[in-house]
Amino acid sequence: MKTAREIMTPSAECVRADETVLDAAAKMARLDVGSLPICGTDDRLKGMLTDRDIVVKVLAQGKDPKSCQAGEFAQGEAVTIGADDDAREILGTMAKHKVRRLPVIDGHKLVGMVALADVARALPDAPVGDLMDAVTSD
Repeated sequence: MKTAREIMTPSAECVRADETVLDAAAKMARLDVGSLPICGTDDRLKGMLTDRDIVVKVLAQGKDPKSCQAGEFAQGEAVTIGADDDAREILGTMAKHKVRRLPVIDGHKLVGMVALADVARALPDAPVGDLMDAVTSD
């Protein structure tokens, strides 16, 4: 069975915890992505920032994206997958946490991102359909 390392998008870019939300939004637009890992000055993963976070937790609440730091949205421990974890583990983690993207780590280093689309391309239809049901159910 394929591992996260084999199906991930390598070289994921982070937004630094001390960068502004506006900087993060600009990076998302440049990379054409809907989320970015938040990394501390120690290069450790602190959390994830999504385009939805920016809209719901910043803009809708009248906060200034030029003054909010990305690190303010790194809540709790980030859900990740190990680089050598297999596709079943990826599916299980995505379903359990109802996420569509997972940072891939090797030790403590971010080495890539694995998205639902990556899993869909790598696996038979049935497990991916089950994951879609789990991720999208209330």
